[in-house]
Amino acid sequence: MADKVPGTEVIEEGALLTDGDQIVTVGRRPDVLSHSALARSDREVDEAVDCAGGLLLPGLIDCHTHLVFGGDRSREFEQRLEGVSYQEISRQGGGIRSTVAATRESSEQELRSSASGRVSRMCANGVTTLEVKSGYGLTLKDEEKMLSVARSLSERLPVSIHTTFLGAHAIPEEFHEKNDDYIQLVCEEMLPSVAKQQLADSVDAFCENIAFTNQQVRQVFEKARELSLPVRLHADQLTNSGGAALAAEFGALSADHLEYTDEVGVKALARSGTVAVLLPGAFYFLKEKQCPPVALLREHQVPMALATDCNPGSSPVDSLLLMLNMGCVMFGLTPREAVAGVTVHAAKALGLSDRGALKPGSRADFAVFDVETLSHLCYPIGVEPARMVVQAGCLTGPPHKAL
Repeated sequence: MADKVPGTEVIEEGALLTDGDQIVTVGRRPDVLSHSALARSDREVDEAVDCAGGLLLPGLIDCHTHLVFGGDRSREFEQRLEGVSYQEISRQGGGIRSTVAATRESSEQELRSSASGRVSRMCANGVTTLEVKSGYGLTLKDEEKMLSVARSLSERLPVSIHTTFLGAHAIPEEFHEKNDDYIQLVCEEMLPSVAKQQLADSVDAFCENIAFTNQQVRQVFEKARELSLPVRLHADQLTNSGGAALAAEFGALSADHLEYTDEVGVKALARSGTVAVLLPGAFYFLKEKQCPPVALLREHQVPMALATDCNPGSSPVDSLLLMLNMGCVMFGLTPREAVAGVTVHAAKALGLSDRGALKPGSRADFAVFDVETLSHLCYPIGVEPARMVVQAGCLTGPPHKAL
């Protein structure tokens, strides 16, 4: 199975040729240097960079993050260590709701400043594309504030941003025991406004016993479909709520978490072509016991992506390289599966066909690591950051050696 994972073929003594923000060709060095694009050109190569035997990968893609937020949840960390469950903390008004309060009180500038630090570290680790969700505002004004901040990050840092509207993340305090009324607000006011301003590239929801029911999520997804916005779903993280099957029914780009998904859900994902996004950071931090059904996902050939789930409450981590190790150690992924999960399959989870693999016509997004094999990238805890990163054809980190 490991050798059949797409997008993980390794070329020894390889090279690639780029033109602007696109890859022209990839292959063994002699073949690239004799490529017809060079033979027909009147101009020589503007710049050659020797990667000195490093491992060159597609730019990494973090396809599930909540990295725009205010405050932190360190007190809840202590509570969980004292034995209080994630569900009970949420019922007490903590969890997502406490981050909502802090985010509402934060200005755009404050949110942008704190998020920029996280994204900078991600970029240093070779990330060139990342997804950012809203969901900590839960009013139209604050959700739009979050999405605007997320959009602006690509203007400040060398990264492509995919924004996701997650208004159906939690019930705000002002709608306590009025879940249906809040879903009506999401569908009738928030989603149309966000779509009109083109602030979101997709729509997400949290389908769980502490969040929203299948029927409430269905309303959100039907509205998203009406507005021509693709959907994704936080599914089956804490219970088997049928979230995977619901995501598949709407042709979701991804179903994320999936710890409690059964074979019926996995088969539905396979039929719909929905990507399974595995989030080992949250699994680790919440001390969960039930792993996602990796064997079933393999058996039914469901693409598996990996992401940080960077957020203040259940996955305060911004290292996608660490997720490679966690995905292998805790979920049993092979190094090839893990690397595909942060490249080609992560791209599919965002509906992006122009990146995630080193091939002609793809965006010139790639990173060089000082390791010899995919296994060397996955097995240590604390891999060195990327030695060189190129995003959309532009060098964003120092090359090892210019020829």
